[in-house]
Amino acid sequence: MKKNRKLMKKTILTASAAAVLGVTVIGSGFASPVMADALKKVPLVGSIFTGLKGEQLQAIIDQGMVTAPDLSISHDGITLKVKEVLYDGTRLSVAIEREGVNNLDMVSPYPSEGALTATGEPVPVIPEEEKEKGYLGFPVASVDGKELKMSGTSFGDYPSQDNTVLYEITKGLDLPDQFTLTLKTEVTRVAEPFVFKIPIKINPSNVDLKPEATKSYEDFNYTVKQVELTPISTRLVIDSKGKVPKTEEQTGEYSATMMYYDIVDENGNAVDQRMLPFFNREPDTEYHVDELYAPFAQTPKSITIKPYTYTVKTSDWSIVGGVDEKTKHPTKKNYYKDLEITIPVK
Repeated sequence: MKKNRKLMKKTILTASAAAVLGVTVIGSGFASPVMADALKKVPLVGSIFTGLKGEQLQAIIDQGMVTAPDLSISHDGITLKVKEVLYDGTRLSVAIEREGVNNLDMVSPYPSEGALTATGEPVPVIPEEEKEKGYLGFPVASVDGKELKMSGTSFGDYPSQDNTVLYEITKGLDLPDQFTLTLKTEVTRVAEPFVFKIPIKINPSNVDLKPEATKSYEDFNYTVKQVELTPISTRLVIDSKGKVPKTEEQTGEYSATMMYYDIVDENGNAVDQRMLPFFNREPDTEYHVDELYAPFAQTPKSITIKPYTYTVKTSDWSIVGGVDEKTKHPTKKNYYKDLEITIPVK
């Protein structure tokens, strides 16, 4: 999606992906029904793996996509631990736990040097000695001395786990199946940075499709650049151009949103999109979409891309219709049959 933080109205997380990190696994093991139930009860894994079958959990474990390195570094009375790492070839997530500080959020609230206000004015830098001790700064991730791109990067407190923060990169990754991740973070009032060397090795069985399939309707067209299926997620990459077509009700005080895309298998089973961005303005005429969805229960024979829009009131950009209790997404979708594309999965 185009970046425009000022115009971003809200982002809705699907219930199935509220947690982005993996499960603590010791040894290779196997995903028996008992083990599968146990894995789902782990706090950091419950949301993302809920509903996965035993064989899916087995694939995640066997392919090395979730590990528990349990690396620990201590400086000046504060300890940081890398508890869990998830990497499936398309998404990299790291859980970091802090010890030595209680009743304090993880992420630093202090502006970084060079930060600007909304009007472009420099934000005053707070001297280090005036900061409260124990906040984590935004990590810097690198592989083989090359810093990873910031695109699709998030960093924040994990709401249901005390003293745990999640760092995740979901876009722009171009990494081999085996590498060492260097993760460096500063902590307020601690002179020495925390630098972790995290070994990662996966044996993926991902399905990576690059169909370059295009469909047009009225003044709008889009091209499916990539669909990647992994045991943990589904990635969809689309480029679109043109004015979004409107339905009969999307006139006057009502308008169409940007175009969104459902993904379904040959039996019509859909996977939930992880995040839905909304903007308080008319849609642009050009988008690069790179979004994550939930995984399919099993590799489909084909997938169909189903474009749709929501209807919004232009007076306040509120979405018309109710909200799904499971996904927390708006329920009233306007599908465009003439824009559907079916892609065989080989």
